[in-house]
Amino acid sequence: MDTIAAVATGRVPTAIGVIRISGPETDAVLDRVFRSNCKKNFAALEPRRLFLGDLLDPQGRVLDSGMAVRFPGPASYTGEDSAELHCHGSPVAMGEILSALFAAGVRQAKAGEFTKRAFLNGKLDLTQAEAVIDLIDAETPAAARNAAAQLDGALGRTVSAVYDNLTALASQFYAVVDYPDEDIEDLKLSEIQAALRQADEALSRLLATCGRGRLLKSGVHTAIIGRPNVGKSSLLNALTGYDRCLVTDIPGTTRDTVEESVLCGGVLLRLIDTAGIRETEDTVEKLGVERSKAALESADLVLTVLDGSQMPTAEDLDVLKLASCSRRWILVRSKSDLETAETVCAASFQVGQNLLPPAADVSVSAVTGEGLDTLEQAVAGLFPFEDGASGELLTDPRQIDAVSRARDAIRRGLEALESGLTPDVILTDTEEGMSALGELTGRTAREDIVSAIFSRFCVGK
Repeated sequence: MDTIAAVATGRVPTAIGVIRISGPETDAVLDRVFRSNCKKNFAALEPRRLFLGDLLDPQGRVLDSGMAVRFPGPASYTGEDSAELHCHGSPVAMGEILSALFAAGVRQAKAGEFTKRAFLNGKLDLTQAEAVIDLIDAETPAAARNAAAQLDGALGRTVSAVYDNLTALASQFYAVVDYPDEDIEDLKLSEIQAALRQADEALSRLLATCGRGRLLKSGVHTAIIGRPNVGKSSLLNALTGYDRCLVTDIPGTTRDTVEESVLCGGVLLRLIDTAGIRETEDTVEKLGVERSKAALESADLVLTVLDGSQMPTAEDLDVLKLASCSRRWILVRSKSDLETAETVCAASFQVGQNLLPPAADVSVSAVTGEGLDTLEQAVAGLFPFEDGASGELLTDPRQIDAVSRARDAIRRGLEALESGLTPDVILTDTEEGMSALGELTGRTAREDIVSAIFSRFCVGK
């Protein structure tokens, strides 16, 4: 393999910039580009220790003063001889240093090439490689914890345990068939059944996490609904911390859906402020109401807003009926700063017995911020992501597809076994399941799958 380099800290001005180098010529190249203050050749520098020195252009002129650290292979991220240059984070200076590296025989790394080399050299499996992307893209602490645990190999270990058990099963079967004269214990049908059931249970547990994994990674699609002028847009503005939506006392101000992302109770909410739901003859507003209902149907969470300073109306009841059909909804009584003793009693509207009650009932004021912490607690209670710390939440469609195909194959094998078919037929399904799991971890992944995964990376990683 040739030697590659890339800026790892982006192309914006920063205090410190990092340039990564990896490949067989790393030490030789750095001898030409880095001159240590201790006057040693780069290959003679103590590994995994930063050394101060000068960074040089091809003519030997000083480009910057910085530090370098070497990571001899195979004990490096990529498994190859690698190094990092730590310099001042000027895009111009880092560009000049890169040019000096290119002049010394290094080429520009492609997106994801460092991690791809780590995979090819057995330092990471594909689930860990995907975890690198998830960790970079994580938008919440819970998502970062799940990605970090997957990077540590949690998901790969679970899948590999199933794969290895199925491999042992298939190996024993073929050993009996291929070496009939050897004293190899024959497989019992009860042993095959037990192994397949164990695999089915393990894969089913993984698949049961994909819903939570999707919400953890992509966020909770949240619709804010209510009749016109109850404070929906004010609530969105309060949650985002700035005036994202236009707010007036004129009903029907919001005529289309407005989207924004916000962290609420540690949960990433993809907020959709909808047009007020009511009967209207206005053509534009009517289209907005239809979009509001569509957003409601696809939402993971619905925040149903009532004006807490007024008596609930027939339109409020219509909105509550729509909300109660949702999987999860929270009743939010707005304008709590306007409530009086009388209106508090009047606003304590109870959802009818024929409607699904809300997961929580909170009063908030978008003006004072009162009650927003209670709303955050309610959201956090609906989406507990503590299990994300284990790293065993399936968050990627590729992972879900592979585990689904593996479980389907295992279940076909179980059905064949219960139908009285011979072990060789059953082992065909078992091997199909193994192949799907091999795709997941990278043991048997096709080149196009591997390339597609690493194309999602940023340059420098």
